[in-house]
Amino acid sequence: RNYIQYQALVDRVDYLAGMSDSHAYVLSVEKIADIKVPKRAEYLRIITSELNRICSHQLSLGIFMLDLGAMMGFPFYAFRDRESILSLLEEISGQRMMFNYMRIGGVHMDVPVGWYGKLESLIKDKLLGYTDEYEDLITNNPIVAIRTKGIGKIDAAKGLDYGLTGPNIRASGVNYDVRRNKPYSLYPEFDFNVITHTEGDVFARYKCRVQEIRESCKIILQAIEKIRGLPGGEQAQNDTELKAKKLLPGFKCPPGESYECVESPRGEMGVHLISDGTQVPYRLKWRSPSWFPTGFVSVLAAGCPVADVVAIFSSLDVILPDVDR
Repeated sequence: RNYIQYQALVDRVDYLAGMSDSHAYVLSVEKIADIKVPKRAEYLRIITSELNRICSHQLSLGIFMLDLGAMMGFPFYAFRDRESILSLLEEISGQRMMFNYMRIGGVHMDVPVGWYGKLESLIKDKLLGYTDEYEDLITNNPIVAIRTKGIGKIDAAKGLDYGLTGPNIRASGVNYDVRRNKPYSLYPEFDFNVITHTEGDVFARYKCRVQEIRESCKIILQAIEKIRGLPGGEQAQNDTELKAKKLLPGFKCPPGESYECVESPRGEMGVHLISDGTQVPYRLKWRSPSWFPTGFVSVLAAGCPVADVVAIFSSLDVILPDVDR
């Protein structure tokens, strides 16, 4: 498949982080082709990526509690809240899962009139409060504490040896976030905290994810204000604000090589791309963050009861079809 055709398949790499998948892919192509993305499109990429991060973490938390045996209550809170975000993403992409929204050089289309207002209201009136509810139900729950604290500890040095990134390594005290350590897009303009903990156990990994939801909300609210400060405000005045240029189906990427990565909900998602100047990539290799903790499970699970193995594996937030790929 050529560069344009492949865009439609990218969301399936990590199917719960389609925006991050697309972002890594388009960045790699844009690096070789020397394409500069318009500011409005960059802000839209950041908003959609952070929304995707929130709903991925919500699903992760819901499944995590199901795996711990919480069959009623909390999991449905997380799934309910995720639906509100998916509805907004559906409005701009037409899909609730395989978004296919980002394009080489920008984004597919502008948002509908009033979309930013609905998003702002969702964050301020619901998402931040919902996150407090998660903490009320889980963080101080004595049963959760018994099942998660001191279980499945990841040593920072060993975790790095195995290639762990994202919340899995930040929960062990490693302050590594691609948005900060290898800045891309316009993330350097934004004020947010990289959440880290030092315990390295199942509970610390849970805490990282629930606290990252608040940071993503903070980033999105800042991005909305930045978009409102652009010429034309909330709505693009023309297509050049959304795409650097219109790419025809016969687009050829100049010869070159790049590795570009983004901070997906599960860590560093990277694309190593080699172009030979034709319409089809000569080589394209994914660096998926789910692969690395899968190989680490045998280390963490050694000597543990089976029930703890379930909690450990769930806390790593692995997408198995991505590993199978």
